[in-house]
Amino acid sequence: MMFTRPMFETEDMIAQHQLLDEVTLLIDQKRIISIMKQQLKPITLKTITQSHQLIEQGNAIGKIVISNTW
Repeated sequence: MMFTRPMFETEDMIAQHQLLDEVTLLIDQKRIISIMKQQLKPITLKTITQSHQLIEQGNAIGKIVISNTW
């Protein structure tokens, strides 16, 4: 889990900050990019079914995200 160190207040939890800083830098440099191509919302039976249909059709490229936010 991404925030395990802060949740459990581990001795090395500063490493979480350092990792997030590194990822932020890589995103800013466009060395890491999102592969999300489609977002369905909100999280409902309809959107879950729709996402499965897209995948089953074999035409999905990238990630399909089902979300209540963004």
